[in-house]
Amino acid sequence: MVKPTLLILAAGMGSRYGSLKQMDGVGPNNEAILDYSIYDAIRAGFGKVVFVIRHSFAKEFQEVFNAERYGGKIAVEFVFQELEYLPEGLSVPEGRQKPWGTNHAVMMGKDVVKEPFAVINADDFYGMEAYATIGKYLSELGESRNRYCMVAYDLNKTLSSNGTVSRGVCGVDEKGDLTSMIERTQIERMPDGKIVFHDGGADEELAEDTPVSMNLFGFTPDYFEYSYAYFMEWQKANCENLKAEFYIPTMVNKLIGEGTASLRVLRSAAQWHGVTYKEDKPALMQAIRDMIAEGRYPEKLWE
Repeated sequence: MVKPTLLILAAGMGSRYGSLKQMDGVGPNNEAILDYSIYDAIRAGFGKVVFVIRHSFAKEFQEVFNAERYGGKIAVEFVFQELEYLPEGLSVPEGRQKPWGTNHAVMMGKDVVKEPFAVINADDFYGMEAYATIGKYLSELGESRNRYCMVAYDLNKTLSSNGTVSRGVCGVDEKGDLTSMIERTQIERMPDGKIVFHDGGADEELAEDTPVSMNLFGFTPDYFEYSYAYFMEWQKANCENLKAEFYIPTMVNKLIGEGTASLRVLRSAAQWHGVTYKEDKPALMQAIRDMIAEGRYPEKLWE
């Protein structure tokens, strides 16, 4: 059985949050969310972690999140996402200021990830069950191609009480495979208790247990090939939109829609935690204290 890799998307600057939240301490000994992610990945059998970061904060980040921190329990590598890191033949349009989105970030791992891998956001607390589930699936893939997966959460367990959120709403067939993923923005629970999304100009209700993506995906390395090839088309088609982003769901929907790959939806009944807004942090810190009290995590992760 192969040891999968964990690819952590940590290049975002946290515009809504207001700071470099990837490094913000939330545990009792200043552990960051990604420390708990790596801890869970280690006990789920992952063999390597690859951080996708930016050169602008690389020195500060690498001084903290390095192999020594994790006591040699997992290999650590760093790759960089920058605006100008494009496939040969492409150039940055005049006026473009930010990199190209989450799937562009994934593409940066091509040269160092040669085994099945999971992709996560640095600022989402997914829970130990999610890593155990996706780790088992990936470790059993061997040399398979075009067999992907994701962990989906119930929508009502992914909301913030401090503002609206964006979620990838998933369609799932009778086999448990993904049929579609639609990004819905401005989702919130209303005073009457209903969950609605506001994008498109009209409120539309969503069911409590609607399966949604929190960007916890599993891929085989062929995904890099498809991403580079399609990004060539996508960037040329979107070069005049200076804010267009090449999201993971964009690539996934293409591959699923054309029948190139299948993606198994692994459901999680766990409560998701994150820090979309600074006001989310106290609730997350309390949740971690509660999990420590329950014995799910040690008081000090890296002793």
